[in-house]
Amino acid sequence: MRVLTVGGAMIDTIAIIDSDRIERMSMFNAESSFLLLEEGGKTEAQKISTHCGGGAVNAAVAMSRLGLDVATLVKLGRDARAETVLARLMEEGVSTRWVLRDHRAPTGASVLVSSHDRNAAIFTFRGANTLLEPEDLHDDAFAVDAVYVSNLSNKSAECLPDIVRRAKESAAIVAVNPGLRQLSAYGSAFQQCLGFIDILSLNRKEAGALLPHLVAKAGEGGPALPLAPGEEPPSLAVRGLSGGGFDMSLAGFCRALIALGPKYVVLTDGGRGAFVATKDEILFCPAAKCRVIGTAGAGDAFAATFTAFVTLGRSAEEALRAATLNAASVVGYVDTQSGLQRMDAIVSALTDDGQSPAARRWSL
Repeated sequence: MRVLTVGGAMIDTIAIIDSDRIERMSMFNAESSFLLLEEGGKTEAQKISTHCGGGAVNAAVAMSRLGLDVATLVKLGRDARAETVLARLMEEGVSTRWVLRDHRAPTGASVLVSSHDRNAAIFTFRGANTLLEPEDLHDDAFAVDAVYVSNLSNKSAECLPDIVRRAKESAAIVAVNPGLRQLSAYGSAFQQCLGFIDILSLNRKEAGALLPHLVAKAGEGGPALPLAPGEEPPSLAVRGLSGGGFDMSLAGFCRALIALGPKYVVLTDGGRGAFVATKDEILFCPAAKCRVIGTAGAGDAFAATFTAFVTLGRSAEEALRAATLNAASVVGYVDTQSGLQRMDAIVSALTDDGQSPAARRWSL
């Protein structure tokens, strides 16, 4: 099966800081935490390392390791960082035929400060990732079985309708994993595409950014999950989703979004687990037990693995469980790619009740 990934390419510099060398302030009501750095002071790091990352590159590596024939369409600068990204892609067996070089900006880069629970604070320079244009999109690139679109940075987000159109003209499965900034600043371009997206992957905060649009069409609130007597609901089913001053139940959110076109809505809630909604049901899988070293890249691993399994004709339940396992493996490493597993390892884990969490399902 052939896949094209589209979106971001980055060079990540990751600093790991001992918890006793950096202060953390947590907000109780807002569920937010902040790392506090002393102004003008030097903080000793456990380790500082450099890695390739970015949504499209992470997804390409994930799917290549799962045995798919993968190419990526990303925009790089004309610099040493670009050469590092290209070398990494070739090492992982990802085709660079559609990789673009642009003299107007350097290759994107991020600095991650990882401490405490290792949910890193990230400083991002988007660089050439912002320069994707309609003329960069060639029909031949989209003659594949699936097109996976990661977060599109700034003005590049305006290309999403053109990307989706070309993918559908080739009868490809369209999977989209947008970012929070893309949904907030370029929401109109995203909303144009909802009727043509097959797999939409969101985390809880990204889902909140869609709430005002959904409430305008379906209303606020929504039904509860149809739980059996005495059944313990997942955390997100209790809290529901909030955004833009609106609230929706989990089932109401999924029902409203499915009605707008996506065949699968994938909704991740970090260490609390993940959901997949179809027109008929909602599936839930708790997070796999693992040691967390760094959470960067877990969302990319989850969305890419789910897309890969659906592209290969596997069931939504198997795709959800496989994605859960691969994301758990990724958080065992500080970077976004070292933990990505190969197909044989995931298939083996799926058959091991001790490694693979069981899924739950409810009618929608």
